[in-house]
Order: sequence, then structure tokens, then C-alpha cells
Amino acid sequence: MIKVTSPYNFKVIKEIPLDGKAEVEKVLKVAHNLFTDRSKWLPAYKRIEILEHVVDIMKNRVEELTKTAAEEGGKPYMDSKVEVMRAINGVKIAIEQIGQLKGEQIPMGHTLSSENRLAFTIREPIGVVAAISAFNHPLNLIIHQTVTAVAAGCPVIVKPARSTPLSCLAFANILQEAGLPEGWCQTIVCNNANSELLVTDKRISYFSFIGSGKVGWYLKSKLAPGTACALEHGGAAPVIVEADADIKSMLPALLKSGFYHAGQVCVSAQRVFVYKDIVEIVASFLAEMATKLIVGDPLDPKTEVGPLILPEEVDRIEMWVNEAVNKGAKLLCGGKRISASCYEPTVLLNPPDDSLVSTEEIFGPVVCIYSYTDRNEAIQRANALPFIFQAAVFTKNIDIALDTVNKLNATAVMVNDHTAFRVDWMPFGGRNDSGIGVGGIPYTIHEMTTEKLVVIKSPAY
Repeated sequence: MIKVTSPYNFKVIKEIPLDGKAEVEKVLKVAHNLFTDRSKWLPAYKRIEILEHVVDIMKNRVEELTKTAAEEGGKPYMDSKVEVMRAINGVKIAIEQIGQLKGEQIPMGHTLSSENRLAFTIREPIGVVAAISAFNHPLNLIIHQTVTAVAAGCPVIVKPARSTPLSCLAFANILQEAGLPEGWCQTIVCNNANSELLVTDKRISYFSFIGSGKVGWYLKSKLAPGTACALEHGGAAPVIVEADADIKSMLPALLKSGFYHAGQVCVSAQRVFVYKDIVEIVASFLAEMATKLIVGDPLDPKTEVGPLILPEEVDRIEMWVNEAVNKGAKLLCGGKRISASCYEPTVLLNPPDDSLVSTEEIFGPVVCIYSYTDRNEAIQRANALPFIFQAAVFTKNIDIALDTVNKLNATAVMVNDHTAFRVDWMPFGGRNDSGIGVGGIPYTIHEMTTEKLVVIKSPAY
């Protein structure tokens, strides 16, 4: 058994069984047998019908799902409610995409050898999907990994983060209640060794991973031949702020993207490069706003910043901030632990480029601001890390904006918006150390299908 506890006050929420090697083999066998027996495949209309029922059930359980996500994951109540509403919309997006799973006609007759042939492609489910998820969005990430598989017609086995399994288990029950036949979405809560046993099995055709780069890249190296994968890791999102930026509208965006979910988001604004003439203004205003954020119990609707997921993360953040300050960073606000689970929203000015807060993903409530005189130099510093994910630029000059978009090494660049902007139908994912593959519900569904060519030879063509 494992105890699922609140990251805020460590209260035990629930005890659940820990699955072992036998359970891993069982779920693999069930999923593989479903996929290899085409008579059991779910037709498109049935998948649509089931997912429409899922939407109806979730709409009636918003409060319950919100409290579960907030209590186990520590994201504040209001933000967790937004996550639940996003999750419901994500199911709707998946429903829409089922009708878009189509092939194309391939022209024939362009050579003598291709005469009298009709050719076209169709899309089929890729096979059994294994998904390992992260703690920071305990419901919406599960939607991205399970509903996409269901929409594509793939059996899916999902392993939630051991710290936040309850939202996943609740959603799996909703799928079953909505009419998804047994075995099409199975959950497993297990240790790392059995997770590896699951995803590296030759019966897995697609591996979806959201979490630590160290773990993700290791598991990718162990995949069976032919297993496709998508890995979504962390980042250290850079922001370029030009002298003409609209500071009034920019600051709330920086505040939100820096401290949302206590900075435990892979595209949190971490490194903000501000032109020298306005850096003091931007830094002081942001620090002033950060000190007013309400930190505390995620179940309290007034809370704006919740706890770190584990006490050792508080220890790490404290050590990194102290290191930066000792090396010369100016501490503008925060810099102290509030409790064993919470850390003050912190703003640092000009931490050294070799400090941990400048070179690693912070994944905590810390924003670093750096002064620059030359934009190209700032872009070079922004591009210096191996994390390639979302970035942002703030400027009123369209030429500067587009030039910065061109030069920033990122998978997405937001212009006059924060780095954490996302809607679930857009492409989303990292490169280099930050991952491989493209997320976003339509893109994931497409990746979970494979193309089959059909060529018909007939004198009629």
C-alpha cells in the first residue's frame, strides 16, 4: 500500500495498493489481446458516444474533481478548477478529432508501371499505449495521455505520478462509467522498476512520458525496437523585454507565468532579460506584486500560490536561492521558506550566469531578472541552456518582435504574452533536453495512429 498525502500539511488523503510485477503482466496481456483481436476494436461512432458521455459526467463532478486535484497536487483551488474545465474541453477536442482521422488519395498513372491502379491511405490505431504522467497537472495531463489513445482507438495503460494518483483513478472510473469497455484504459500504480518493465515491453507500440528528463531519456533508451514515443520534460523559459514594452500589461503576465502552481510548470517564466533602462522598474514592481501573493492551503479559494510537491523541493529551492545570493544576486523579495511545504515567491536580480538558478530548471516560485544592453547578447544568453521549450518577447515594435522570434531557440515564442500560455489544441512540446515529439490533443491523436497504404489494381483505372 502507498499513502497519498497532501503536499501542504502531509495529511493522509487515501491509501491505495501498490501494483507489482504480476499486475504489470496482467495489464499488458489484457491490452495486447484487445488490440490483436480486431473484432474488439471500437468503431469511431462508439468512441464518440463514450467520450460525449464522459463530458456529461465530468460536468456534473467539477467540484469533486477540483478538490481531488487541489488536495493531492497542491495547486490552488481556483487554478485546479480551471484545470478541470480545461480537461473537459480537452475531451471535446478529442471528440472533434475522431472525425479527422483520415488518409489521402495517392496519385497513380504517372508512369507506365503505375497504370490501372487506385491508391489511398487510411489511418489505424498504432497499438497499445503506455503512459507515464507527472504530478503537476494530475487531471489534465491524464486527459492528454488517455483520451487521445481512446480517440485513436488504442488500448492505454496509464501510470500516474505516485504522489498524485487519485485524479487519474477518478478519471479512469469515469471512462468506465461512460461505457468504455473493460481493458481499454487500465491504471497501474507501481515503483520505478515495474514502470520500466511496463514501458519497455515489446507489446507496447507507443510510449508517452511527462516528467523528469533524466527518467524520460533513460526509458527511451530501453524501449523495444519499433516503439514510438513522445517525451515532455522541463524547461527554463526565457523572456526578452525590450525598452518599449508595455510594462503595465506585461507585469501581471510575468507574475502569473512565474508563480503559477508555485513555479512547478515546465514553461514557467524563469529567466527574464530586461533592457537596462527599465530593469529596475520591472524588477521592483514584479517584486512588489510577488510579496502580495497569498501563499497557503490549496483548498482555500483565496490562495494564489500553494506548496511545493515535496519538502525536499523546498530544501532544494532554498539552497539554490542562497547560492545565487552568496554569489552576488540581489534578493528583491522572498528568499525564505514559509513552512516545510511552502516557499516565499522570490525575485532575484542579476544572479550570476553560472549559478544554479541560471543554469538549471528551477521548478519553484523563483523568477530571475537580468539586465542587458544589447538584445542579441540577451538572446544568446537565453539560448545558452540545453532546454528548448516555450519563450516570450515583449515589445511594441513588430520588426524587433519577429527578429527575436527568429533568433530565440524555442519550440514556441509568445509575443507580448507569457511563456506559460497554452491551449490544448495547439502543438506543445520541447526539443533537445526538453523532450521529443509534439503534444497537444490533435497532434497526439495523430501520433497514436499509423498510416496504411492501399493499392487496388484494376483495368477500370
